[in-house]
Amino acid sequence: MSKLLERLQDPVRSGVYRLTRSDAIDEVMGSAAQIDLKDGNALRAISQALRFPDWFGGNWDALEDCLGDLSWRPGNGHVLVFRNWQALTSDDLGVLIDVLRSSAESWSGRGRPFFAVLIDPQARLALPPLHRE
Repeated sequence: MSKLLERLQDPVRSGVYRLTRSDAIDEVMGSAAQIDLKDGNALRAISQALRFPDWFGGNWDALEDCLGDLSWRPGNGHVLVFRNWQALTSDDLGVLIDVLRSSAESWSGRGRPFFAVLIDPQARLALPPLHRE
């Protein structure tokens, strides 16, 4: 088993990370949720990619509620890969990262891995790298 896959299966290491390329994560995580934020509407993109239930309220609190549940998604953990985050306003990006961190902490506390990985080719985000590339 690769070190990256071991990391992604470890609930203690759950969190929000960056990668400059998605190659490695694509190889080890064929089931990772791919979320493209190119239209600048993070709530819609995430709800569509993760197939949120009809009760999703379309706001940041509802996003946190849904990310804290995910009972409709199979698996022992969750890996979300975000592309084109640059289309978000800085405020929306900040709130999104806060919600993702909170969700990762919640899942980790329940002993289940939750990773949010933002693809950041220029390594501009002040997030830790998921692994050495």
